[in-house]
Amino acid sequence: MAPQTGNAVRKWEEVRAFALGLPEAVQEFPWGPEDCVVKVNKKIFVFLGNADGPNPPGLSVKLKDEALHGHAMTAPGAEPTGYGLGRAGWVSVPLGKGSPAAEVLCEWVEESYRSVALKRHVKDLDARAQG
Repeated sequence: MAPQTGNAVRKWEEVRAFALGLPEAVQEFPWGPEDCVVKVNKKIFVFLGNADGPNPPGLSVKLKDEALHGHAMTAPGAEPTGYGLGRAGWVSVPLGKGSPAAEVLCEWVEESYRSVALKRHVKDLDARAQG
């Protein structure tokens, strides 16, 4: 594994662990083992794909906040998510060379989570942040 791919996989694993740590988040593989998603309340808030392919892993998140969306779109290789999801604010970001730090990616995952989670989930998340 090339060092760059190793770094991308580490970021992917950190983001996945962060996503799964959010209130009531669950991991599923709706289209097979190579298509990891994380959901809350039966709604996907991050598409993770997998970290085992020949290309660096990536992720897709829903960013309604214009500033965050704009920032995400400046990442190397970032593009609106396919299948029409881009029109709803979804952005796909590869985790290859020059990709954002894991902390930034986790902020985007949290924003995506907040956009689909129930009010009680967001309240739980905010309570944790203050605790």
